[in-house]
Amino acid sequence: MSIEVTLTVNGVTRTASVEARRTLADFLREDLELTGTHLGCEHGVCGACTVTVNGASARSCLMLAVQADGADVRTIEGLLEPDGSLGVLQQACADSHAFQCGFCTPGFLMTATELLAENATPTEDDVREAISGNLCRCTGYESIVQAVMLAAERGA
Repeated sequence: MSIEVTLTVNGVTRTASVEARRTLADFLREDLELTGTHLGCEHGVCGACTVTVNGASARSCLMLAVQADGADVRTIEGLLEPDGSLGVLQQACADSHAFQCGFCTPGFLMTATELLAENATPTEDDVREAISGNLCRCTGYESIVQAVMLAAERGA
């Protein structure tokens, strides 16, 4: 059974017919070709698939596309500046060498996006708490925390 959904993704209104059981992650990756949203565990544990839905971070592997009907969804691709350059948070991560393999990067950045929207001047403890649900197998998290702090300093 297909259901028509209309949602705004990275500022663009999209309408599509989706199967009722299709996850938001699969819809974004396969139907909209926004492959920056990564699928890791597909159980909501790792955080690699995190996007924001109406400004709040959400595990897109656990959310159905039909649940996002009418919502404003932002993916990692939506963090770019209009001219295609890196956004403040992305640039802070690059400048801080915050990530290694990059698989977890989208989830961390979307989680940090929500944090910085709610708290423009977070403490290191605030950052650590916010990202505690995202897993990275490459870093010791210190560089990620420093990158988010740098982004806050730069006014992300």
